[in-house]
Amino acid sequence: MSEDNRYINIGFRRKIPVIIKYIILSIVLIIILIPIVIILFGSVKTRGDFLTSPYTIPIPPRWENLAEVLKMNTFWKMILNSTLVTAATTIGTVLICSLSSFAIARMKFRGRTFVFNFLTLGLMFPVTIAILPVYLAARKLALVDNLWGVILIHTAFQLSFGTVILNNFFKSIPSELQDASYIDGCSAFGFYWHILVRLSRPALATVAAIAAVFSWNDLMVPLVLLNSEELWTLPLGTMQFQGQYGTDWAMVSAFVILSAIPAVILYLFIQRQLISGLTAGSIKG
Repeated sequence: MSEDNRYINIGFRRKIPVIIKYIILSIVLIIILIPIVIILFGSVKTRGDFLTSPYTIPIPPRWENLAEVLKMNTFWKMILNSTLVTAATTIGTVLICSLSSFAIARMKFRGRTFVFNFLTLGLMFPVTIAILPVYLAARKLALVDNLWGVILIHTAFQLSFGTVILNNFFKSIPSELQDASYIDGCSAFGFYWHILVRLSRPALATVAAIAAVFSWNDLMVPLVLLNSEELWTLPLGTMQFQGQYGTDWAMVSAFVILSAIPAVILYLFIQRQLISGLTAGSIKG
């Protein structure tokens, strides 16, 4: 074997793991896309076409399903409820987590480590595990069948994760910057508001993005707390709509597709902030 052929074989052997990786990723991608394509095609088909040929491209597409969903007042009410819950949860999570992380990371007081460790315990208890005591507490506080109950619970279950992210980020800011701000007459809250918040925008954006995605997609808390139809959020409304139109899978597909559009737009809007916040490890002047 010539030397050139030997180098070609070595190069090919090195590429084999890469080729196998791309093959596996392609198979996983196809598995993920198949149900999405079926729902997308099914949303513009009749019920009979959906059942007989779910994998075929609809020619011509039947837009009546999407139009009928858009005419429903309950659909727009669900979007409004989800928007209100998500916005309030995101604002509350960012505000509370930033203040608590500032106190833990930048201020010295007795029991600071205990407070931080106590907050991190919340990472061990997802809302699905604690839903029964959460419901009992919400009932005593008259928060059942109330959007404020959903907002408070969503915010509470995001505090641990948000505090951990912001605490590590706040600690990375040089202490000399804080000392210089105090010398210039800046108060502790002034340093937090005018300097720390501005320098921590990537981390704050990350916390806001995660809180928004969790609140928008959550089904468990609205399912347990909300009884009135006019208070349903979009995930809860999608589940109830599927139960109402369970035999008409074309209509259910249209509702699911339209329900997913706001979540896709939200993800496209926050993906850059999310990635930049998770990869930010230092402060650059």
